[in-house]
Amino acid sequence: MGDLAGKVAIVTGGGTGIGKGIALAFAREGATLVIASRNAARLQDAADEISAIGVDVAAVPTDVTNEAEVKALFETTMSRFGRLDILVNNAGLVDGGRVDELTLEEFQNVMNVNVTGPFLCTREAFLIMKDAGGGRIINIGSIASNRARQSSTPYTTSKHALWGLTQCTALDGREFGISCGQLNPGNTAVERRLESGGRSASGVDMGPEPLVETADMARAAVYMATLPPDVNTLEMSVIPVQQLYIGRG
Repeated sequence: MGDLAGKVAIVTGGGTGIGKGIALAFAREGATLVIASRNAARLQDAADEISAIGVDVAAVPTDVTNEAEVKALFETTMSRFGRLDILVNNAGLVDGGRVDELTLEEFQNVMNVNVTGPFLCTREAFLIMKDAGGGRIINIGSIASNRARQSSTPYTTSKHALWGLTQCTALDGREFGISCGQLNPGNTAVERRLESGGRSASGVDMGPEPLVETADMARAAVYMATLPPDVNTLEMSVIPVQQLYIGRG
């Protein structure tokens, strides 16, 4: 029995990358999983891997920017499993560009996925957790929420906004036993990073950069999720030792 046995967790963006890594790590700790993503095929592949660990898992194709689909995700979770203990807001969109070169559509697309999506999911989780007497919400941010990378306006702005949402959720949740914290990954070996040879997709190309494995990022999320209910990790940054970060240098 793992430290998350008996718990039900939703992980958005759970079909690939950090989200899939977190879902697999939670499953190894005994959690029941609901994973969500827009890509149904990749989502089902991830669900098959999780199921092989021996835990229950539901794959629910979801666009987190669509309010009706988000509501359906949480309704499905409750109808199938009857509870929700953990929400991981991981679904995200990476895009960059200098501020004078961006279209409104490019900027809004990133804000919709990275900010509106977590808000919609947090609101639904909050309603459930409030009535249940508590729960935990983990937002997957970025070190961009604290340190900007040149030509990363949409992404960096969205992650700063997510940090604001994290703090507000933590404050609003206090009286209901709901905690909220943010995990800020540095460069991580997700699929798109590996396909590009470690290059960034959200700022000036600095060439191949050092990467953290998704499994290491997932270990940090497990730590946050398995703390006692009266303890919260408000913010955690996990980066490669050699990554340019403080002052981006």
